Amino acid sequence: MNEINWDGLFSDQAKNMIPSPIRELLPYTKKPGVISFAGGNPDPLIFPVAEFAAASVVLGRRGMEVLQYGATEGYEPLKTFISNWMAPRMGRVTGLDEMLITTGSQQGMDLLCATLINPGDAIVVEDPTYPGAIHTMRNRGARFITIPCDSEGMMVDLLPAKLKAAHDDGISVKFIYTIVNFQNPSGAVLSARRRKKLLEIASEFGILIFEDDPYGHLRFEGEDEPSIFSMDTSARVVYACSFSKILAPGVRVAWIAGDPRIIRKMVLVKQGVDMCTSVVAQALVTQYCEEGHLDGFLPKIIKHYSKKCEGMAEAFMKHLPPDVEYKAPKGGFFFWLRVPGIDTKELFLKAVERGVAFVNGPAFFANGGGGDCLRTCFTFASQSDLDEGAARLALAIKDMRSK
Repeated sequence: MNEINWDGLFSDQAKNMIPSPIRELLPYTKKPGVISFAGGNPDPLIFPVAEFAAASVVLGRRGMEVLQYGATEGYEPLKTFISNWMAPRMGRVTGLDEMLITTGSQQGMDLLCATLINPGDAIVVEDPTYPGAIHTMRNRGARFITIPCDSEGMMVDLLPAKLKAAHDDGISVKFIYTIVNFQNPSGAVLSARRRKKLLEIASEFGILIFEDDPYGHLRFEGEDEPSIFSMDTSARVVYACSFSKILAPGVRVAWIAGDPRIIRKMVLVKQGVDMCTSVVAQALVTQYCEEGHLDGFLPKIIKHYSKKCEGMAEAFMKHLPPDVEYKAPKGGFFFWLRVPGIDTKELFLKAVERGVAFVNGPAFFANGGGGDCLRTCFTFASQSDLDEGAARLALAIKDMRSK
């Protein structure tokens, strides 16, 4: 009997896949006594368990409908709620044909890439950016053009030269990916001036913008910047948001909005993936939202996470060496730190020995870099663990510098 030649069976894509850097860290965070600043997990203590459980009344009222297969485009009552609820942020009520409900925002990203990307095509990304985006885009065969960030987000003035060079090299650039609010990992907010400039550049070069906004509703202070989608008059912006951070990630319900022509193509791709996002989950979310719980819940989580953000900032100020660079964000989930002269991959191992975990910087750079950087999440840990975790991180840095 011949043994199976797995290498001969795997597709080129499967052979070239690499694991998610954050998911690979999970075993370390599960060790007894380790305080995790690693994964971007919401605090389960703030989940609206009772209100969401009460939303199950929809199963009694509409069970024969919601327990059946649903439309790939999404559950119409949910789409209608989102269109109206998001209108102030989007600049208008989006049409139902402009929206697709997805099984988490990561699926929306993958569907967009499947619709637009041929192997070798390029995507412009922020440097640093969300590792899940890098993972998804790379698996679809994309190459990356990276633009550094500062306190105002992507440094868009550097973009035209990079796009012109790509054009001269015969590289097809399909879209610009930007996390506009409280960026993962940097915490930066793309300024209004840069949003306008980014739209102008995208129009000049004839490419799309993928505006990813999972944290925009979690602002602790200041005023919201207008979405790029709301500025757009040429249908070149695709906007994505999710219930993961503003309700609970376990519902796996997100949405993506854009021109009906691209949404239709994404629907066709999704039909070959999962046919439709769970109708039960969509119906539960709809019932929860229509009863007014979402609007009542958002101020609670903003207050809850704002205190935790302050707690991490105070703990870092108290414990970390003075040369460690960071800036407290005004919303979102994350702190982005630079530890001069330290390889954070090595620091991670020392930190786990000390009983604290984070995500090291290189995971966030599509084309390499970030060796002395790291990301911490403040939402999951308790207030006491924020202080203790910072103290342990400081000891790990001391360990590295005493080597």
